Amino acid sequence: MGRRRAPVCCRLRPPEIALLVRPTHRRFTPARLALVVAAGLLAASTAACSAVSDAVSVGGGSSSGASAGSSSSSPTPQPAELVITPKDGAAGVKPSSLVTVSARSGTIEKVSVRDAKGHAIDGDLTDGVWKATQRTKPATSYTVQVSAKGVDGTPSTERTTFKTLTPKTVATYSMPYTGSTVGVGMPATIQFDSQVTSKAYRAQVQKSISIKTSPKTAGSWGWLDNRQLMWRPKSYWKPGTKVTITADLTGVQTGPSKWVANNLTGGFTVGSSTISYVNLATHEMRVTQNGRTLRTVPISAGQDRMPYITRSGTKVIIEKQPSVIMDSATSGVPKGSPDYYREKVDWDLRLTWTGEYIHSAPWSVYAQGRANVSHGCVNVGPSNAIWMYNLSKPGDVVKFTGSSRQFLPTEGIGVWQYSYSQWKQQSALA
Repeated sequence: MGRRRAPVCCRLRPPEIALLVRPTHRRFTPARLALVVAAGLLAASTAACSAVSDAVSVGGGSSSGASAGSSSSSPTPQPAELVITPKDGAAGVKPSSLVTVSARSGTIEKVSVRDAKGHAIDGDLTDGVWKATQRTKPATSYTVQVSAKGVDGTPSTERTTFKTLTPKTVATYSMPYTGSTVGVGMPATIQFDSQVTSKAYRAQVQKSISIKTSPKTAGSWGWLDNRQLMWRPKSYWKPGTKVTITADLTGVQTGPSKWVANNLTGGFTVGSSTISYVNLATHEMRVTQNGRTLRTVPISAGQDRMPYITRSGTKVIIEKQPSVIMDSATSGVPKGSPDYYREKVDWDLRLTWTGEYIHSAPWSVYAQGRANVSHGCVNVGPSNAIWMYNLSKPGDVVKFTGSSRQFLPTEGIGVWQYSYSQWKQQSALA
């Protein structure tokens, strides 16, 4: 019978087995040999099982360690912390309150402020703070959207909404003579339909309006009254000058619970220099253009009694109309008075809001050049009236001398009744 091979488990020969099966000179009986082999098998089995158990523990530990590594807390994202004014959901916001966005932490990337129609509010991002450069519109809802990055680069987007107040009155205004060719005496004008009730409100209006002239011209804004803001040059305009007015008035307050809701841009071109000189004492009008006398016209002006005395001063043609119904009741002479009149009058150049015109007067030709017999207007003969009408345009200057009654600036376009230094004091910023 051949020699028996040891069981596989015994081939591992751990130190314990090696010790047990070490060669010996002792002679083993079959029973003793069986006991030794059994003991060896038990030790080998225990050692092998112990080895397998350690590998699972390490592997489990490895697996558990890897799992712990993958689920262990990674750095918490840190989006930018923003401060948006007005706050989210705000209502009744004043249009003059400019939208601002700042970051307590992180960096602002982009800001959008739009109304429901998509109209954007412009703004500037400077030193980490975004500030609107435009006011908002009354009674309008806005959405603010901000893109930002946190200190760790985490991107974020924040969106808020707000609504501006609804005013009791919306202030309206216009720019007379926009698109026209005007005379050298015409000021640039912003005309409100209601009063701008305080100097502080007028100052805010003035700050929100700009003028550009080509060629560059010295001049100043001033308030003729609390509805009319005008910019007049230091001296008469140079013919050919182009004037552009920009009124960024949306959101400007002009009175208690009264706000402007629109912007306007306008302007005009200055035409020829037509200046007329009316001498009420000698009953004549000298008409010049670009410094050259074109004609001297006989006239008859207002009678030498109130309220008919024609005013002395520098006036500007306000408008021209081929015919006007003139009713003395509009100038203080009521129906029923012996002096009352109501007539259709032709070829009319308006000089004041109080009813002074240059116009055709065939009924007073006998007095023209000799006496003042009118109710305050400058009467000229029909042929001279047509000639003067065709020559003239709004903004042409008409200078009156020779009477004791002075033209008040608010009775027409009275900016030239002031010296330039006086006019500058009419500014709300003076």
